[in-house]
Amino acid sequence: MQGNMTVKDSGSAEIMSVRKLRKSFKGRRGKGRPQVVEAVRGIELSVAEGEIFGFLGPNGAGKSTTLRILSTLLPADAGEVIIAGHNVRTEPREVRKQIGYVSQAGGADPLATGRENLLLQARLYGLDRTTADRRSGELIESLGLQDFIDRFVKTYSGGQKRKLDIAIGMVHSPKLLFLDEPTTGLDPVSRSQL
Repeated sequence: MQGNMTVKDSGSAEIMSVRKLRKSFKGRRGKGRPQVVEAVRGIELSVAEGEIFGFLGPNGAGKSTTLRILSTLLPADAGEVIIAGHNVRTEPREVRKQIGYVSQAGGADPLATGRENLLLQARLYGLDRTTADRRSGELIESLGLQDFIDRFVKTYSGGQKRKLDIAIGMVHSPKLLFLDEPTTGLDPVSRSQL
């Protein structure tokens, strides 16, 4: 992913600022010759609170790599990322408290129920039992999880797993939510509801 992408300030406080973000990977090409692949090349952007921002591009363009850097899962080679006033490189723990991240692959435990997954994630983020129950209930209703939330995740369809993954990413009410391919596996009605 390359270039300068700037979101104009909508009058709200800035929730994320990215400056000169770069990431390369070493690989092999052809007859074993080393090759450096620039996955992320000089991204600059800022996003205001309440704003929706999307990365669009073909497979291999660096979208997921960028999201992994922004969510503290992968170190950048260069650049600066500030999320909710915290530097991703020097304050990753503080950044993680402020964000939710839903990866392409998801992260729910298939041998637990959807409700157990939601409650565990809420408790890991420090919510007390009462608040975790309340917040889980809100998400179960708003994302339409009622019919399958108490079944083991391994029995879910792809779309049901995706809805649960999104609920897990939102259960602690993050200031910023990262969604990597959020509508994968969702039927048209579910996509519209999302």
